[in-house]
Amino acid sequence: MPQIDLNWLAVIAAAASAFVLGGLWYGPLFKRAWCREAGIDPDSAPSHPARIFATAFVCSLLSALIFAVFLGHDASAANGFGAGFVVGLFFVAMSFGINYAFAQRSLKLWMIDAGYHIVQFSLYGLILGAWH
Repeated sequence: MPQIDLNWLAVIAAAASAFVLGGLWYGPLFKRAWCREAGIDPDSAPSHPARIFATAFVCSLLSALIFAVFLGHDASAANGFGAGFVVGLFFVAMSFGINYAFAQRSLKLWMIDAGYHIVQFSLYGLILGAWH
């Protein structure tokens, strides 16, 4: 098995960027629209916020880690950004599209959630590619 050379600080920074982005995306940018489309009261608090945030961070960390392995250590910021955009759009967003079609979720909800993941993976690639 080949040795994998990772910059753990870059991986953690990439994972943390998902939280900063999520705070903006699902906060001031799209909170009301997302809640309306998801059928969630925008003024209610989650029932188990610590578990939700812990799960989200572990998932973000794992996706940033495997994306770093996928990119390799020679990727530039531009290459990383481009790879992240492609992964976000064609892997994540299209997978969501299939699920949302069968679940009969709205196009608006899909666009909000897919848009987040496109930007999320683009940021992962930018951070991981720039920070060797």
